[in-house]
Amino acid sequence: MKAAAKATSNIAFIKYWGKKDEALRIPANSSISMNLSNAYSITSVELSKNLKKDQVYLNSKKAEEDEYTRIVKHLDLIRALAKSNLFAKVKSRNSFPKGTGIASSASGFAALTLAATKAFKLNLSQKKLSILARLGSGSACRSIPPGFVEWVKGADSKTSYAKTLYPPSYWDILDIVAIVGESKKEISSTKGHSLTGTSPFFNKRIADLPQKIKDIKKALKFKDFTKLGTIIEEEALNMHAVMLTQRPPLIYFNSSSLSIIREIYEMRKKGIEAYFTLDAGPNVHIICKAPDAPKIKKILKNQKIVKKILVNKPGNGTEII
Repeated sequence: MKAAAKATSNIAFIKYWGKKDEALRIPANSSISMNLSNAYSITSVELSKNLKKDQVYLNSKKAEEDEYTRIVKHLDLIRALAKSNLFAKVKSRNSFPKGTGIASSASGFAALTLAATKAFKLNLSQKKLSILARLGSGSACRSIPPGFVEWVKGADSKTSYAKTLYPPSYWDILDIVAIVGESKKEISSTKGHSLTGTSPFFNKRIADLPQKIKDIKKALKFKDFTKLGTIIEEEALNMHAVMLTQRPPLIYFNSSSLSIIREIYEMRKKGIEAYFTLDAGPNVHIICKAPDAPKIKKILKNQKIVKKILVNKPGNGTEII
């Protein structure tokens, strides 16, 4: 029994930072995201009666102990649903560097969830897959449905899930990732989430988010790119303000990140409408209209600090391959 799935990562326009329930990964706020067509994970799960324990390989290497433990815990949840005691060989690879703020755990656990449930012959709805993926990695729930997605925070595990607001074809905008750092971050997002309450700005951010979510939904509905971009930038800076004021502080961006942000300001002065956002890592996501992409790529290629450029359209959800 074997199955393989492909899951895209996602970039949050309205961020997920802080949990109402640590164990169930229920967020403190709802969030809005876009799936990324070319930032993905491909994961296969093969069950065997001959295995004495689970085997996990990430990017062709044996998983490190903390990664192995987290993946096996997720497999245990799926085994329990399937009422099975079979062990699995898991192989997963990413199209992008993990642990650098491009949500590798989102695509990884989304792909693992679908591949494992299919291998165990479970036929779950998209909503149930999203809930299950959330238990492995919060943002993974947003990678299950396609396109532009809302993760409804919910009141409990059954009501905290992601759903599509608009399909990938809805709006021809792009996410261009300027990769300026490929080393794994020292403090994981999981650990960072647990410290949000130590920031004096956390509660203020949470209080402001319901209105911000209404505003960005309106921008999406009417395809108001200027409004969308303004909210996206403000939201990224607000989240990092919380990170910077947590105890201990979390500084996920670097000087190269700031250089790219300044370059985006210069682009706008030149008439190229582009906006930035960052997740928990140094790499800068540039949201733009598709016709502006060639000009932006040309500018980025002239920046020595940019190691790689990844261009993404709005992506599909998690799929069996």
